[in-house]
Amino acid sequence: MNKPIQSFSKLSANEKIKLITQQYFEDPQKAQALLSSYLLSNKSLQEIHSQFSENNLSNFVLPFSIAPNFLINQKTYCLPMVTEESSVVAAASHAAKFWFNRGGFTANVQNMIKKGQIHFTYNGNPNTIKKLFRQHKSALIHSTHEITHNMRMRGGGIQSVELIDNTKTLPNYFQLDIAFITGDAMGANFINTCLETMASTWESIYFQNSSLFPKDQKFEIIMSILSNYNPECTVSVHASCPIENLGLNLKDSERYAQKFVLACQIAVINKFRAVTHNKGILNGIDAVVIATGNDFRAIEASIHSYASKDGSYKSLSNASINRGIFHFEMTVPISIGTVGGVTTLHPMVRWGNELLGWPSAEELMKIIAASGLAQNFAAINSLITTGIQKGHMKMHLNNILNQLGATTHQKQKATNYFQNKKISVKDVETYLTTIDA
Repeated sequence: MNKPIQSFSKLSANEKIKLITQQYFEDPQKAQALLSSYLLSNKSLQEIHSQFSENNLSNFVLPFSIAPNFLINQKTYCLPMVTEESSVVAAASHAAKFWFNRGGFTANVQNMIKKGQIHFTYNGNPNTIKKLFRQHKSALIHSTHEITHNMRMRGGGIQSVELIDNTKTLPNYFQLDIAFITGDAMGANFINTCLETMASTWESIYFQNSSLFPKDQKFEIIMSILSNYNPECTVSVHASCPIENLGLNLKDSERYAQKFVLACQIAVINKFRAVTHNKGILNGIDAVVIATGNDFRAIEASIHSYASKDGSYKSLSNASINRGIFHFEMTVPISIGTVGGVTTLHPMVRWGNELLGWPSAEELMKIIAASGLAQNFAAINSLITTGIQKGHMKMHLNNILNQLGATTHQKQKATNYFQNKKISVKDVETYLTTIDA
């Protein structure tokens, strides 16, 4: 009979490891040894890593790579990228180098407004609750003044508070919609603290004025939480050059540009293509987001929602040709921080941010967006020319060879042999049998 593990979080790390490996692994000692091999030899650093997550047993290692030659707003960057997908860094680097001598990427931030909501129910006349809100709106904001003081001194804080009537879509449902600017902080804890404080104040205001409402009317706070959808915290990025500068003869360059534009248009009207198209953008975005200690899950959720903002899921990027100029652009919501949390604590995150010159949140938004557009350019370029598998499988060849246990000599031979050949696991496995280890 299955039984729950009791008080697992209270066990020491060694006790957790012993319990898990003995209960779930055929060879507990081998399982324990693998966990131990991924622990850092520097005990103080390991202690920092162990505190990032509950019930930590070891570390899960991902490659920390560099994509050089990114020219963004006429400033050169080497981008830190954390990803396990073999072709991502190579593709981003190739695109960055391609655009470096064509003006690079230009990026600008439209706004940095983030949202949070207080969700509540009220079964009375909507006009009554709206009147109460108008009368006490300033008190709601004032209730957070102690919390927002430092943020306001830096030019941020609460920007607006609005009451939204959602009763036509869900009976009795209202929300307070609050807009924030959080400066260089991602601001999740700040926003949620403000929201919970305002929710308590709003509840007190209602019950202090309960004599104004019929006794059969009910009011209840459901929840208070920030939103990861940030359509007003957006960054735009573009790259452009004359068609003849695309590196081909004029006739071929024109056809290449036309195919590129058509590929983007297909991703606008075809949802199946749009999802993969946008996933490619996020390959570049996520890798930099993780390397700089930000929440890639929140950013992905926001970006995918933004891709659906017009009622159907579409491509995030667009390409066009105007008077002989090829233009490639994208606007995405990116809510990140460069101070606080993991950005301060994780040594490799600090290394990555120092590599970028300790950027502000606004500058980092531009860098991340450029990485996404570069990745998208590289993917479309492959798709409309050689096909995606040629470059991808070359990068994947080394993984296949490692998987098959190839020796250094066999790897060298195989790399040369598959230089211009189709690559598959079966083909590589067959070839290895023809050469000595």
